[in-house]
Amino acid sequence: MNAEPLPTEPARVSTEPALVEPVRFDTKIAVLLREDLEPWQRLNVTAFLVSGIGPSVPEVVGEPYEDADGTGYLPMFRQPVLVFQGTKETLTAAHARVLSRALPRAVFTSDLFTTGNDRDNRAAVRAVPTAELDLVGLAVYGPRNAVDKVLKGARMHP
Repeated sequence: MNAEPLPTEPARVSTEPALVEPVRFDTKIAVLLREDLEPWQRLNVTAFLVSGIGPSVPEVVGEPYEDADGTGYLPMFRQPVLVFQGTKETLTAAHARVLSRALPRAVFTSDLFTTGNDRDNRAAVRAVPTAELDLVGLAVYGPRNAVDKVLKGARMHP
């Protein structure tokens, strides 16, 4: 007695999104802004601060982008940038902690709102001792737990 083979069903392709575990990074990129900045200042300071991380820590930059038509775009960070805010005192304390941990960092002082180019920006920071910098922004990169300790007392930007 020959048994008829059972009909096979075509493979089904799921239209449900795949459940993928979120990517957890061992490192963190964070920006801390002084809470009394104007909205345009917050955006400007954030852009300037993160621009220093990519060239200094190249492993945080991903591959270039390309759309379906083959148009190329610049690479971006491979992980999110978290933005926090705090008081002047919070920023001063975070600055001391980031220096004590020797993490990669960038600073933006209030003096930089009055300059118009990179040379004058660097001169404005160079003219002020570390303890007297009027910080309005700080960017930091490093191990997640170390960055969390640097940002102690800060809160997520709304």
